[in-house]
Amino acid sequence: MKKQENAYIYGKHAISEALKRAPQALRHMYFVGKTNQDVMEKTQALGIPYDNCDENHLPQGVDRDANHQGLIALVTPKKILQEYKPFIESLEVTDGTGLVLLNELTDPHNVGAIIRSAAAFGIKGVLIPEYRQAPITGTVVKVSAGMAFALPLVSIGNTNTVLRDLKDRGFWVYGLTGEGDTSITDEQFTKPSVFVLGNEERGMREKTEEVCDFRLSIPIASDVESLNVAASAAVTFYAWKSQRG
Repeated sequence: MKKQENAYIYGKHAISEALKRAPQALRHMYFVGKTNQDVMEKTQALGIPYDNCDENHLPQGVDRDANHQGLIALVTPKKILQEYKPFIESLEVTDGTGLVLLNELTDPHNVGAIIRSAAAFGIKGVLIPEYRQAPITGTVVKVSAGMAFALPLVSIGNTNTVLRDLKDRGFWVYGLTGEGDTSITDEQFTKPSVFVLGNEERGMREKTEEVCDFRLSIPIASDVESLNVAASAAVTFYAWKSQRG
């Protein structure tokens, strides 16, 4: 059995979100200097082990320059993930519901940035394939600025099977591609939407692109080749949110 990765997260916001939404991912808490009483009480109520320490004796592996705000937590990032079936069956779907599906992204910084943007613009969940996809790691959690705890991260099996299931549930599937024939400035997003983001170099897999109802493109200056996937996601989520009011 593969050993689960552990990582540190810092700061009151990220740790408060973790305590509220994914306490099962927290393995140990560290209070640096003056104790935050509110967080201490929640930690004790949840039965999470904790220690007090000072700036000169931070846990091994913690960056000495980390802006921890007096709070450090050791987490198991994979325990943040939810299963697809209970997630989708409990999701209240309206015409304004948006989801994101990652299709073989490899850079954890991009994954973290996409999660942060998804939370900022009201996306209801990020679907993450189990295979051929950068997993949820400490880097992802840190780059997401705590938003990895603020919206559902959902583990899925076969990408195309999940997309077909979503289509059966009334979702329209939008694949982001530079060669897309539908501009984000023209699309009205009148139905529940799922946005598929492909690999940083290769884009979406061909079979996945065939499942999409629309191939979205972003109008950019002619002398710029493309935006990276995280930037493209943020622009698309903003356009979707704007159209939905």
